[in-house]
Amino acid sequence: MPVRRIKKGEPGYGVKKFVATGTHDGKPYTVRFGDADMEIRRDNPKARANFRSRHGCDEPGPPSKAKFWSCKMWSKKPVSKVLGSKSAKKGK
Repeated sequence: MPVRRIKKGEPGYGVKKFVATGTHDGKPYTVRFGDADMEIRRDNPKARANFRSRHGCDEPGPPSKAKFWSCKMWSKKPVSKVLGSKSAKKGK
């Protein structure tokens, strides 16, 4: 299930920040999530705790929903690891 930033010219560019694709229960899905104009302040422990409690990240639901991926981005795991090795190598 790759997650990557939305590139210029793709649907959702300028509106959403990330896109996740994959299959869940045998059905393919594409999820666009994250506000393109907002910074992810996940390095601030108070901001991370507030986001995760406000969005109910203890039970994020299936991976075919934006809530799942937003909660995953706001975990303690580095974003480069969530995005995958290709994006981490490019520095994006």
